[in-house]
Amino acid sequence: SLLLAVHLYSLPRASPLIPSTALGVLLLILSSLLAYAGIRRSLRDASLFLSLCLTISVFWCGYGVVFILGGQGVLNDTGDFRNALVPGLVTFTLALLIIAVVGFLCREVILAMIASAVSLASAHEVATHYSTAFGSSAVACNYMIVCLVGGYFGLGRILYFLTKEKIALPGTDLATKRTHEPIQSTSGSVNHFAVTGLILNMLSASVFGCKLLGVTGKLFIGQVPWLWAAGIYQIGICVLSYRAMDVLMATFFGFASILKFAEGYCLLYLIWQPEEPSFPVPFLVVFSILFVVLALFLTLKSPVDGLYLLFYVAYCIALACRPKGFFEGGPQGVDVAIFVASALMTLIHLYNVKASAKIPTGKGAVKALLARSSFLKLREGADLHAPYLGYSKYADAEVLGYACSVLASFAITMTGNPQPPLATVVIPWVVVAGGILKLLGGSVAFARGKTLESSAFILYAVMWIIWGLARYGGLYGTTRSFHAAVGIIAFMLFNGFIVFCTLFLNIAWFFYSLTFLLIAISFLLDAIHALPAGYDIAATLIFGLVSFYCFLSALFNSVFEGSCLPMGRPIVQLSGVGGGMTKCLHLPARKASSVKRIADILKNGGTCGIPTDTVYVLVAACNRPDAVEKAHQSKRQAQDRPMSLWISSLKQLEPAKHLFSPVLWDFMEAAWPSPISLVVPRGEWVDFLGMKDSAKYVGTPQSVAIRIPDCSVTTHLIDLVGPIVVTSANPTGEADTTHHNQVYAKLGNKVDAVLCDGPSPENIASTVVDCTKIDSGNIGFFRVGIIPKSQVKLILTLFLLP
Repeated sequence: SLLLAVHLYSLPRASPLIPSTALGVLLLILSSLLAYAGIRRSLRDASLFLSLCLTISVFWCGYGVVFILGGQGVLNDTGDFRNALVPGLVTFTLALLIIAVVGFLCREVILAMIASAVSLASAHEVATHYSTAFGSSAVACNYMIVCLVGGYFGLGRILYFLTKEKIALPGTDLATKRTHEPIQSTSGSVNHFAVTGLILNMLSASVFGCKLLGVTGKLFIGQVPWLWAAGIYQIGICVLSYRAMDVLMATFFGFASILKFAEGYCLLYLIWQPEEPSFPVPFLVVFSILFVVLALFLTLKSPVDGLYLLFYVAYCIALACRPKGFFEGGPQGVDVAIFVASALMTLIHLYNVKASAKIPTGKGAVKALLARSSFLKLREGADLHAPYLGYSKYADAEVLGYACSVLASFAITMTGNPQPPLATVVIPWVVVAGGILKLLGGSVAFARGKTLESSAFILYAVMWIIWGLARYGGLYGTTRSFHAAVGIIAFMLFNGFIVFCTLFLNIAWFFYSLTFLLIAISFLLDAIHALPAGYDIAATLIFGLVSFYCFLSALFNSVFEGSCLPMGRPIVQLSGVGGGMTKCLHLPARKASSVKRIADILKNGGTCGIPTDTVYVLVAACNRPDAVEKAHQSKRQAQDRPMSLWISSLKQLEPAKHLFSPVLWDFMEAAWPSPISLVVPRGEWVDFLGMKDSAKYVGTPQSVAIRIPDCSVTTHLIDLVGPIVVTSANPTGEADTTHHNQVYAKLGNKVDAVLCDGPSPENIASTVVDCTKIDSGNIGFFRVGIIPKSQVKLILTLFLLP
């Protein structure tokens, strides 16, 4: 705000104090910092601060790029600067006014003052572009108000910390605001990022609505920064919505980002050609169908949100009906309606998040109707978004991934001329929908432990991006045909491996990957100029229809209980490791209740995979001989890899202390807790642990490895259960297990539960020290792991042999 105030005060001078390019770059840097502050704050406290930060961040991002374009001489014609700035200024005038009103109503005075000041500054700046009676000083004054309010708040927080909470200026004590409703990251009932997504919809609609209403004179490259800033932030809101466990709104924001990138891309047409571009009709019809389906499912959650999506259905239909798409009056009229509807939805969502008295949106009405139905039953509860294995911070993004496959396949049904890329608009549909958003879906799938699905999504995304840019971007010609064919064959080989793997997943995925092979074959035939007439259309239709079924199935399975549209069983059913259909219990290690449940399973004779200070291990309670034998058999334990013994403290061996030599006892006290396993002489002390006949599976007839792990979760579990028998959580001879998802994948139904803590802190196992001759001052090493020999010998030297 201070930068803008200085710039605006210096505008009447011959040359502004801050050059336009420098101001634009600084605004981009500050907008990224502001977005980071808002997102980081939102993860702790759901407040108006999030919406304000993200909204102003988008504002300054688009504003800064427009200044850079102006500084580089792109906006040369009379009125270009006005036509570029006004759509964004109008949007943020209204959006920030809504935030300010809600802020005052909910007694967030400082945030409301900042929002109202920036809103007034934007309104004044619009006025200065249309009337010389308004000077830039009025705009600068509003930004100075923001500086003063922000300075006051900053000073209040500094005093609050320096005086150890003794001095708190009015309105700066955040402790009184802790009663606000926190983000419900598991239930998905409140998505605090939706407000910013709706404001972004206002921004893109404003660009075309202003042209229809005569506020701006033309559509040109100067308005692209607003559209692409909205698209980039919309993808961010899509990711954050998955983080808030809101699958339906995240999918909607993903769809909306595709339109924003396409709108910005179309305004670049003058770079390549004088004529306005045309649009592939099949794609837009399919897009409208996807919006209809999404609106129906969103109505189950909130009828108002479902009705709002119908505006986008109308928008896609209007685009399909007009050959010039975004440049026609029909779609621009729908844009005006979207602008108004988005503003109303922003007010409703923002007010309902902050206020105790809610604006009715029909939530629960459809749910009450479905409660009477015996056929359809909504999925609810804490496990609504639980992955098949482990836990995840994100909801499932497969719905968006399948939808993007539908869109990308129908986009290439109209081939077009690749030399003028904008003669027919294909690139944004293929690259953004089939590429960028599918990469997003693959990344989220990987975060949820779906390794095969994520690999397929990422492979297909790379294929769509490369082919879309090469084939439809003018980069592809006859001289490159051979090289393109080689690359496509490489992709086909990778996809062949995925097709083989999906035999063990389910029927729907098998056909999904197999029909993509038809798409790749059409790419290959096109590259070598041997494409039969109509083959590419048939391939895209088949792949699109299979993807649409997967999209519907994923939606149904995420909203309703049961399998209304099943994905099918595996074509080839594996038996043995990882092949069972029974779900293994996966519990998050960050919860004390999870550790208690694992302890109960161990006490009842179960075997569990748990995290440690090194890699994941398979454990059983010592006082359950049946469990010890089960653990041994599940591993097919080799004779040279015996199981070891873990305790949480030496107090658990205190009754048998007299059976250990003083030197060995002192060394154990000095070395633990740590990732150091000590191999000690076997003796009568083993009988105190209650293993009975199963003791033969632990250690060798001469010695036993014993350790206290340096992991609070593990030691707490041992406190609850008692000493445990431990072995690595992988079949003998395989690599160590470094993630909770690998435990079940490697051991299958032979493990009863897994305590999940994500990736292991280390990829190396513990160091195993031979202490059978420690009384004579000698130690050896069976295995050098994470702790080097020198450190172990240093412990021996410092504590035992001074």
